Amino acid sequence: MVLRTTRGVAVVILPFLVVAAFLLYVFPDRTGELFAWAIDPPLSAYLLASAYVGGIWFFVRVAVERRWHRVQHGFPAVAVFAGALLVATLLHLDRFSPNLSFAVWMTLYATTPFAVVILAVIQRRHARRDPEPGDVEIPRLAALGLAAIGAAAFLFGAVVFVAPGFAASFWAWELTPLTGRVTGAVLSLTGVVNAALLWDRRWSAFRILFQAQLLSLAAICLSLFVRSADLRWERPMTAVFVALVAGAVLSYGAFTAWCERESRRPRP
Repeated sequence: MVLRTTRGVAVVILPFLVVAAFLLYVFPDRTGELFAWAIDPPLSAYLLASAYVGGIWFFVRVAVERRWHRVQHGFPAVAVFAGALLVATLLHLDRFSPNLSFAVWMTLYATTPFAVVILAVIQRRHARRDPEPGDVEIPRLAALGLAAIGAAAFLFGAVVFVAPGFAASFWAWELTPLTGRVTGAVLSLTGVVNAALLWDRRWSAFRILFQAQLLSLAAICLSLFVRSADLRWERPMTAVFVALVAGAVLSYGAFTAWCERESRRPRP
């Protein structure tokens, strides 16, 4: 089961994600005033908001879910993402605005990484280890392929996080050291989630997470369309990034559709 404390933490986190996503999408040119720091270009704000969009769906499901194994693999990803943003914040404190949004940002990221780790440890004894009735076993080849894609995204994100100045020289849009590290943190999410496919191939343990990832990818696609003026098309990485996002949407969508179809297929 999902403990009441875990669902309560999800309920507490949700409003912050909703407000942050709203501010970043609706007022990308006023982030210095309304958000924790001034983000330029707006496409960087949209990328961060896309992670929040997936997070909103994930924590909504945590808040109402009763079976821990359906959401358990999302908690390590949240811990890594939030921990990376905490480190990025401490490394670039001079870039943040002295306003209420920064106070909320600092409070959230100073507590969330530790809270989700503690909850994940407490919840471990409540995890279901056998498949649900009618569950789908993810094919080994698909699991390995998705884990490899996730590992590549994680390693690439790590490079961008550790060396944002180097990444800024070839990235698809302009990056500052802070937005570079935020971008690296966003890229880490899919890597941590997909790594769990190496030891758990139950579709019931990944359905919610892939729904969240598809929502984030859809938000990124919309962001690339709306803020296409921010893209640096003279850089080869731009076409590569757009192609990778399109490929991820197609592959994740097809994989999710196949698993859903198999889960509905009558069993003998």
